Amino acid sequence: MIGIFRTNINTVRDKDNVISAINASFTVNACSVDIEDCDKVLRVISQQQLAEESIIDFVTNLGFSCDILE
Repeated sequence: MIGIFRTNINTVRDKDNVISAINASFTVNACSVDIEDCDKVLRVISQQQLAEESIIDFVTNLGFSCDILE
């Protein structure tokens, strides 16, 4: 599963915090946030099927906007 999301994560500190929280809460192979991209793209790669809504809700609960990037 590869999830690609649009966020409003702007700083390196916020990026690191979100990535750490996702890694601690979900079984993922890789997780990254491109804060240089205009959509602040969050990519989550997992061998297991993860519901996109779970990631969206999780990131939203951390205080950031998160939507599926079409």
